[in-house]
Amino acid sequence: MKARTLNRHLKESLKSLARNGWMTFASASAVTVTLLLVGVFFVIMMNMNKAATDLEQQVEIRVHIDVAANEQDQKELGQKLEKIPEVKSVRYSPKDEELDNLIDSFGEEGEAYRLFEQDNPLNDVFVVKTKDPADTMMVAKKIEKMEYAAKVNYGQGSVEKLFSFINSSRNFGIVLIVGLLFTAMFLISNTIKITITARRKEIEIMKLVGATNAFIRWPFFLEGLWLGILGAILPIIFVATSYHYIFDFLEPKLKGNFIELLNYNPFVYQVSALLLLMGGLIGIWGSMMSVRKFLRV
Repeated sequence: MKARTLNRHLKESLKSLARNGWMTFASASAVTVTLLLVGVFFVIMMNMNKAATDLEQQVEIRVHIDVAANEQDQKELGQKLEKIPEVKSVRYSPKDEELDNLIDSFGEEGEAYRLFEQDNPLNDVFVVKTKDPADTMMVAKKIEKMEYAAKVNYGQGSVEKLFSFINSSRNFGIVLIVGLLFTAMFLISNTIKITITARRKEIEIMKLVGATNAFIRWPFFLEGLWLGILGAILPIIFVATSYHYIFDFLEPKLKGNFIELLNYNPFVYQVSALLLLMGGLIGIWGSMMSVRKFLRV
């Protein structure tokens, strides 16, 4: 396409937006409302996904070593654990460290235990983490069959429920976002269709005087792009501003916990770019679907 022709299409699309002020406002508003919903739910779902991932990373298998195992037996057990394909890391935790951790977990009440000299009743432990948290249960069952693995604990019962909840939440989030996108496409397409229907005579005249389909489509293609971009501006501002305040409010409270929010930068810029892209694509799609029927003259 020649630069002069493209420049003509650009000017024509902008003039058309100005001439059809109310319809432009209606179309852009439809984009704004739907992208606002998509943006808000996307931010929520992405942070929920991060929280779920953080929770999954906390899942570990604690292998209590049989008290009858000597140093060589413990070493061989550790080597067997490391050879399991699904295992990411194996850390040895002696029983003295386990006792200190247990005492620390009781706070001031636990400190009283240190005043009395008593035998340590705990076992040495191997702390095992899997590459994929979903493999935790399967790996734990393998370890239970190994010699000198006196007890294998990974939060039985609770872990299965956690993974089930996480998977359900992720699937629900995906379905919700996809549903909102299709709703957005339907609403925007119908709104733009009204705009183009009002100009069907213009399209028919252009067609009758010999204009090609491509020549006719280009201004509408660009109009849809501008409408999508205009409609994405307010959702981007709202999401960026709201997330800034929410992040500043919650981040200090969550600091030190195993659940954290996604960092403002680059997350908000990524969401903004996504909303802008979605707005443009949905606007283009709506225009192309709407103008197609009027080209069959």
